[in-house]
Amino acid sequence: MTDDSPDHSIDISEEDGVRYLHFGSEWIQGAMRIRRPWALELDYTREMMAGLLLRAAPWPKSALLIGLGAGSLAKFIWRHLPQTKATVVEINPRMPFAARQFFKLPDEDERLQIRIGDGAELIARDRRRYDLILVDGFDHNARVGALDSLPFYQHCRERLSKEGLFATNLFGDRRGFRASVERVREGFAGRALVLPACAGGNSIALAAAGEPLAVPLAELRLRAATVKRETGLDLKPTLSRMQLAAAMPDGVLQL
Repeated sequence: MTDDSPDHSIDISEEDGVRYLHFGSEWIQGAMRIRRPWALELDYTREMMAGLLLRAAPWPKSALLIGLGAGSLAKFIWRHLPQTKATVVEINPRMPFAARQFFKLPDEDERLQIRIGDGAELIARDRRRYDLILVDGFDHNARVGALDSLPFYQHCRERLSKEGLFATNLFGDRRGFRASVERVREGFAGRALVLPACAGGNSIALAAAGEPLAVPLAELRLRAATVKRETGLDLKPTLSRMQLAAAMPDGVLQL
């Protein structure tokens, strides 16, 4: 594997009780409310967990996270989804130390493993399958490189289990956004939907592999209530946005 480790700085700022991660620029790469370190502070990170509405618990049993950042998603899974074994791939070898020091990322254990490397290269050669793949791999210039390519999306689809779901963070107001969406859709044979952009411009693309999804709206609402009760994560706003993004014939979300 080539050494493509980023050479940008890792910067921390705080404002109004929220700690932010930056990569040598003003772009926010992660955030944690200091009094609620296990909660998903940024709205796009909450939408990345929309799969909890689409598959019934106890799901997922395994997760692959490409991009660690402040560790928000890894922390949420470790804290609130005890059935899930998560593997995180992070290209910057300094990032896990910063996430532990400033963002309360837990130490590695039997349910959380962190690997240093290129996520696109790993997914191309990996042969394991995962119930959930989450991709959030922007650099300091808000670029994702190979993590937004058709081969990458195709490899991710191949690595999903029969109940596999995929989510990736895109910038809805970035040039090339529509091309990114088309690559996701092509990579997943059309089984994808894209949520409207969040306030910060992030837009989450969701995709599925394996068993077809057909979930009645009433069941989605019930799952949202269960997730809120068990984890504190409010996915009702996400569900409303999913209704805008997905066709629901007869009140059933199909993917």
